[in-house]
Amino acid sequence: MPETKRLNFTPENTELAGKILREGGLVAIPTETVYGLAANAFNGEACARIFAAKGRPSDNPLIVHIASLDQWPALVAEVPEAAVRLAEAFWPGPLSIILPKSDKIPDQVSGGLDTVAVRMPSHPAAAAVIRAAGVPLAAPSANLSGSPSPTTAQHVLRDLQGRIDAVLDGGACEVGVESTVISLAGKTPRVLRPGGISVEQLRAVLGEVEVDEAVLHQLAPGQQAVSPGMKYKHYSPKTRIIIVKGSFAAFQKFVSNKKDCAALCFACEGEQLDIPFIEVGREHDSLSQAHRLFDALRRVDELGVSVAYARCPDTDGVGLAVLNRLLRAAAFTVVDLNGAAVIGLTGPTGAGKSTVADILQKKHAFAWIDADQTARSVTEKGSPLLPVLAEHFGADILDEAGALIRSKLAARAFASPEKTALLNQLTHPAVTERIFAQVARLSAAGTKAVLIDAAALYESKIDKLCAFTAVVTASEPVRLRRIMARDGLDEPAARLRMKAQLSAEDYEKNADVIVRNEPPFDVETEAEKIFERYKELTENE
Repeated sequence: MPETKRLNFTPENTELAGKILREGGLVAIPTETVYGLAANAFNGEACARIFAAKGRPSDNPLIVHIASLDQWPALVAEVPEAAVRLAEAFWPGPLSIILPKSDKIPDQVSGGLDTVAVRMPSHPAAAAVIRAAGVPLAAPSANLSGSPSPTTAQHVLRDLQGRIDAVLDGGACEVGVESTVISLAGKTPRVLRPGGISVEQLRAVLGEVEVDEAVLHQLAPGQQAVSPGMKYKHYSPKTRIIIVKGSFAAFQKFVSNKKDCAALCFACEGEQLDIPFIEVGREHDSLSQAHRLFDALRRVDELGVSVAYARCPDTDGVGLAVLNRLLRAAAFTVVDLNGAAVIGLTGPTGAGKSTVADILQKKHAFAWIDADQTARSVTEKGSPLLPVLAEHFGADILDEAGALIRSKLAARAFASPEKTALLNQLTHPAVTERIFAQVARLSAAGTKAVLIDAAALYESKIDKLCAFTAVVTASEPVRLRRIMARDGLDEPAARLRMKAQLSAEDYEKNADVIVRNEPPFDVETEAEKIFERYKELTENE
């Protein structure tokens, strides 16, 4: 496809955009929410091109945009009284209404479902293009699938240059997050995606309105998305996003002196931090946050850091939509500073992490999560990880019953740094998810501090979720003797294990606290350094 045309919003260019759409082309258009990638909603082949241009899964339904109420009845099986009341209250505006579809809606638009979402945008350019095209327009956000939604024409071109025919430049979008999606296809109206119309506003019109569990939680495995924006990970920059719940004072302590990271914070907070930052609206002002969110998620990649910590918004009004987008941008990774303090405990094999963890558990009632045990739990017989591991390390790492032969996997995974990195890449996400589910349960039970004992703490990036990290060290000869005795290994096998990890120097240079576990150091006195650091971080909170 030739270069994408950038068209200013003029009567002539509006007619040109309509002509392109009538002929089966793709045009990105501004709406009050975000820029949408439009195609003729009655043309299944044109709508299929939307999925190809975005790299979007075909089971993810599209929203149909209309310019007048008389276009609505042709798209749905019927327009019930509740739908009429919503349209009277909020159209034109950022609300999409799901109803059973008519036979005019192609499967490409509905994602194979028997329903369709329809909305009437309030942006004058969107309405003008729909009228110029003479047909309703199917239009998801005009970005590469999974990346932050575009709120300017430049965002669109950054993602889709050469993939679509044109973008109509109507300036920056006013709302900044996608429309609210409400389904009227069931017994009770249900919000599937929060947006520019709040749940409170909907309840004022309809009375009882449910909020789908997937708004703030992950879809169950195999569960189909019945609305755009319900996928596990979405709206994501290349930089890893981690949401942090708690006061600004607690947030400030948490991020202080952290390396290779930035903050997504609220107005007037950034200058009080010692890391790079982008301010995302005013605290307790969800409209300003929504307006700036996606631009901030795009700009964070320009900071050149691996992680951005995002202040958690309120959930009142449009704040629910802001949190919904952040949760998916963060793949549901949340650090709750109101719960247990999470402390990363790591170090080279044989250094004695378990000894230190046991001391803190007995003396200070710290909870202790062993990442090695968690890794074993996510690779038990029947785990979906096992076929993936067998594909990369050989089918014979599984026995006849389908259980993992751990010694065989270890021999192959530790044979080279590349193989070790591959094993980590395949297993760390599942291990991290399981660990932080454990942390959440411990926090709910009132635990004050949780130690995550993980040799691969830094490689897995679990350290980014910790208040601080402590490294347990010992000299190489001491560690070698401990490994051979502990695991029943000969010296070459023990050295192979040691070689597969970071060097002692690499562990220490990333540590906030160093605990030395060999004579002449007293390990109980050394372990107390961790408790003292914990007290420093939690005092006055």
